Amino acid sequence: MKVFINKRIPQIGIDILKENNLEIITQETEHPTYQEWLENCKKADVLLSVGGKNKYDKAFFDACPDIKAIALFSVGFDQVDIAEATKRKIPIGNTPDVLSRATSDVAFLLMQMVSRKANYNIEKVKSGNWKDFDALEELGQELYGKTLGVFGLGRIGFEMAEKCKAAFGMNIIYHNRSHNEQAEKELDAKYVSFDELTQQSDIISIHANYTPEQADIFNKSVFEKMKKNAIFINTARGGFHNETDLLEALKSGKIWGAGLDVTNPEPMDKTNPLLQLPNVCVLPHIGSATIEARNGMAKLASENIVAFSKDEKMPTIVNPKVYD
Repeated sequence: MKVFINKRIPQIGIDILKENNLEIITQETEHPTYQEWLENCKKADVLLSVGGKNKYDKAFFDACPDIKAIALFSVGFDQVDIAEATKRKIPIGNTPDVLSRATSDVAFLLMQMVSRKANYNIEKVKSGNWKDFDALEELGQELYGKTLGVFGLGRIGFEMAEKCKAAFGMNIIYHNRSHNEQAEKELDAKYVSFDELTQQSDIISIHANYTPEQADIFNKSVFEKMKKNAIFINTARGGFHNETDLLEALKSGKIWGAGLDVTNPEPMDKTNPLLQLPNVCVLPHIGSATIEARNGMAKLASENIVAFSKDEKMPTIVNPKVYD
C-alpha cells in the first residue's frame, strides 16, 4: 500500500509506517504546484495530509479515484467534504486529544498578551522607544474574576477553561451544540445562548470545529453586542471571524483587544492594519507547535493509516458511517 505524505512530519510517524511495510511517497519539490501535488495523490492509495490549502472535495475524488483513505495531520477536518468521502466509503482520520493542551496553551498565552498589550510593549523595546515612566500609557487590564466565554467547549475548550479558572478564578460560560456535563460539573460552567455568550463574556475564546455555515459568525453585529472591555481570541479557524469587521470593532473601541493564532486569509499579509494596533497579538498558527504535540499527531495519523491497511477501523475516525 502506497502512502503519500505531502509535507515533512516527525520521524516517529515515518517509523510506524515503515515498520508496517507501507511504501512512502514524498513531495519532491518544496513548493509544489497544485498539479504536482495532484499527480502524487494519484500515485497513492492513502494520503497523510499535512496542512495546505488544497481541498478534498468531489472534484478531487473524481480526479483521484484510487484514494482509499485519508489521515489528517490535524484535529480540524474542514478541508474535506465529509459527506462526499463517506458516500465513496473513504474513511477520514484526524488527530484529536494529543494537541489539546498545546493549543489551549496558545489561547491562554494570547489572552494574557492582549490583556497586558505585550506585543505593543515588546515592539517599544525593540524600536528603542522605551521612554520615561508614564502612569497612563497604554494600560492593560487584569483577568481575575472575569468571565470566559468558550465557543465550542470540547477537549481544547475544556483545557482553556480549566486554565482560566485555576489561574484567574474566572467564571466559565459556553455555547455548544450540546451540553458539556463534565465542564458543568468540574468547572461550574454554564451553558448559554450565542447572544448571551457575546454579551456576557469578558473574554471570548473560539475552540469549535469549523463548518462553512459558521463563516463570519463573529461579525460586525456580534462585535457591537460585546463588552467594551472584551478580548476576542481565535485559535480555531480564521473563517470564524470577519477580519474587516474585527478591525473596525478594535479601532472604534467596540471591543478591547484581540489575539489570533489563525487569520482569514492565512498567512496574514505583513501590511495588514491589525498588526499596527497596540491591543492586538497575532501568531502564525502555532497552536500545536510543540515537540510533544507534533509527535503525538504524527503517531496518531500513522496509526490511523496502519489500522486501515489491516482492514481495521481507524482509531480516530471522523466519518465512522463508512464502516456501516
